[in-house]
Amino acid sequence: MVQDFLLSYTKLLVNNPEDVSIEIAQVDENFDEITIFANNEDIGKLIGKEGRMINSIKTVISGCKAKGGKNYRVNVKAVE
Repeated sequence: MVQDFLLSYTKLLVNNPEDVSIEIAQVDENFDEITIFANNEDIGKLIGKEGRMINSIKTVISGCKAKGGKNYRVNVKAVE
């Protein structure tokens, strides 16, 4: 659920949606690390001015925490 939402939402924000991918790594039972891979040109759009865009994405993801009980950490990295 989280992965599908993030993938569709981030593709709307960037200029190169074909380069966007999401990877979720389970750190432990109650904690997952989400990594958003995007084109190097689009990293700034995903982070936003003063981190506002990534913070709003994190806020939406924290709503999933209330439903599923998991904690999430969100990272943005460039596609290599």
